[in-house]
Amino acid sequence: MGQAAKVLRLFKTLHRTRQQVFKNDARALEAARIKINEEFKCNKSETSPKKIEELIKIGSDVELILRTSVIQGIHTDRNTLNRASCECGFLSKTLNPNEKKPARNSFY
Repeated sequence: MGQAAKVLRLFKTLHRTRQQVFKNDARALEAARIKINEEFKCNKSETSPKKIEELIKIGSDVELILRTSVIQGIHTDRNTLNRASCECGFLSKTLNPNEKKPARNSFY
């Protein structure tokens, strides 16, 4: 696959991941959209194949981090976090602060 196709596929993948991870947060959706577009626009004129591969690797790492490490909280009042949802790739869990804490090395 050519580099242009890899770049386009990464661009689309990042936007799909953004839509999934921030699906109920309009502000985060818009901020992520702007940031993704800015980063790609900034590097649009890059011609070095080595640098392009490096940028593709960075973008892929960012996508993985978004997909596996984003946690969003829902505030019920000024200082209280009532519930948080975690997008952990195929593992999604709603965390409740009143639940018993999970085992140390457990995802749940």
